[in-house]
Amino acid sequence: MKGGGIENPVFEPPSPDLGRQCQASPIEVDASVPAAEEGPCGWGRCAPKALQLCNNPEGYLAAYSLLAIFQGIVVNGLINISISTIEKRYELNSSLTGLISASYDIAFCILSLFVSYFGERGHKPRWLAFSAFMLGLGSLIFSLPHFSSGKYQYGAKLEDTCQVPGASSANFTCNASTKSSLPNYLYVFILGQLLLGVGGTPLYTLGTAFIDDSVPKHKSSLYIGIGYAMSLLGPAIGYVLGGQLLNIYIDIQLPERQDTTYTKIDQDDPRWLGAWWIAFVACWFAIWLLIIPFSCFPKHLPGTAKIQAEKISETHNDGSEVLVESKNIGKSFKDFPIALLILLKNPVLMSLIIASSSEALVATGFATFLPKFIENQFGKTSSFSATLGGLVLIPAAALGQIISGILVSKCKLDCKSIIKFMIGTCSVALLLNTVFLFAKCGNEPFAGVSETYNGTGMLYNLTAPCNANCGCLRSTYYPVCGRDEVQYFSPCFAGCSSHLFNNMKKTYHNCSCIGRPKRENDSEDFLFEAVPGKCPTQCRFLPLFLAFFFFTVVFTFMAVTPTTVAILRCVPDKQRSFALGVQSVFLRLLGTIPGPVLFGVAIDNSCTLWDIDECNTKGACWVYDNERMAYLLMGISAACKIITIIFVVMAVYLYKPPPASAALSQKDSEMVHSIST
Repeated sequence: MKGGGIENPVFEPPSPDLGRQCQASPIEVDASVPAAEEGPCGWGRCAPKALQLCNNPEGYLAAYSLLAIFQGIVVNGLINISISTIEKRYELNSSLTGLISASYDIAFCILSLFVSYFGERGHKPRWLAFSAFMLGLGSLIFSLPHFSSGKYQYGAKLEDTCQVPGASSANFTCNASTKSSLPNYLYVFILGQLLLGVGGTPLYTLGTAFIDDSVPKHKSSLYIGIGYAMSLLGPAIGYVLGGQLLNIYIDIQLPERQDTTYTKIDQDDPRWLGAWWIAFVACWFAIWLLIIPFSCFPKHLPGTAKIQAEKISETHNDGSEVLVESKNIGKSFKDFPIALLILLKNPVLMSLIIASSSEALVATGFATFLPKFIENQFGKTSSFSATLGGLVLIPAAALGQIISGILVSKCKLDCKSIIKFMIGTCSVALLLNTVFLFAKCGNEPFAGVSETYNGTGMLYNLTAPCNANCGCLRSTYYPVCGRDEVQYFSPCFAGCSSHLFNNMKKTYHNCSCIGRPKRENDSEDFLFEAVPGKCPTQCRFLPLFLAFFFFTVVFTFMAVTPTTVAILRCVPDKQRSFALGVQSVFLRLLGTIPGPVLFGVAIDNSCTLWDIDECNTKGACWVYDNERMAYLLMGISAACKIITIIFVVMAVYLYKPPPASAALSQKDSEMVHSIST
């Protein structure tokens, strides 16, 4: 290290690395890189021999993958599956829980540029140790409301059958009850999400760049693809783990009640809440254990200097690399504006970022609403639809990233060839997107929505003469299927006044709104009967839809790893982490934040029956127009993929590979002069 004071080692800039400068001639390894930066794996002088087995790219990739898996478990798995439980337990509406979900992206956007800028020249494994600390802390904070909000009081049983006139109407009038303090826990959940966002920022910027630092160029895509694929296991594990824990009562043990108006509840009761908090506590402990391996990695893995020296730059030839090297941009905070300007003026980088943001919008939209689409199109339960959605999205996305990583690695594609490869995968995904045109379903018969009650009542009105005196609640959606193969909003709206349990299965009887069965040979004993759940759908396109959609996701995610590799290649060596930080900001501002909002608006636009409670407050949508929903989602998806293809094609035509000679051309000199002045 040359003269001067000793800086904070986390932000200490490495010695100039000439290995990726624009030259094809042999490059001598920079001898000024301190040997300690490629030191052993350990803590100071404590460097056990056993740890050296992990002091290589494979060992780092294993630790990186574990952290990415746990980040996915908490952020994209547990939180998503726990949101509805948190809404009920803490009396929050969907707008407020949407704010909780967005808090992660807000923190990520704010910090991404600064973390990637300062961390580029710092000790990247220590930044990931900090990432593990913040992810664990955020997980712990997110679980704290359970321990301070007291025991869950689930109240009296709700009746779902037709009641004697006037017997229970007083219980369901609109009144302003005493204001609860439970909604104040919103701020604790937001704090937890903000901390998770802080922890996630270094992982996908500095963590990914460190992989690219440590392996040869032709292997980088394979390692990054494996790391990204492993991160997709997180949401899958989170959904499975969280779903199982929701089968456990929220306070573990059901309370013993002496009051006869309170009855023990089971998982079929709408008042049931599961133990959403257990997995967050477990993840807090597991994530903090990962601080240990990341804190023992050296600043650079052994052999990094040699690997960097053998690499030849593929930076877009606009003079930016010469400017960064000659001015040593990025060494101090005062260089931040010009460093950002250099990246924003790189047309190849910005084209790739816009293309990836467009794809992210579609990916996050479907990740959020694919279960709802399956549930409504094909008449499946919400839990089964969520399982199907996970079985399609997670394996397909992981397979796509691994396949593309292997292909780019084995074929040793250069930057321009990688971008052309992306055009092919996006085009195939666009063609497969047409599955929404021929694998859609019509609407099943629904009393009061798509058809009348045996010729009485009106469309889009759940109340008819046969249930007018039942005092039914539109806020209690509990669909039943009548013997006439028509779906009813609830047993109450079907006019059912009694229920029985036959072989542990609940059936409803004395249903005044249900007509005669379509099969004339049915016994008279079952003329007025309904069973819980939606009627079996007559649509048989679900296997076809899932098959086509699986390959659509595969080809969509085959562009993710190549996009990351192309971004790392087309920018100056010392700006790679910063470029990933810029991409992360745009991904969230243009993709992951507006994606679920846009898809949600489209789905709401296809609603035919809204939940309107006794206070005339509009809530969730109960019934959708299936064809309209399919066309709207296909339109959004196709438009985004066309935008992606346009900008990837632009990136191919705008990309200019560096010259074979390292000599500074007149054009480069003018570029340096124009930007620096």
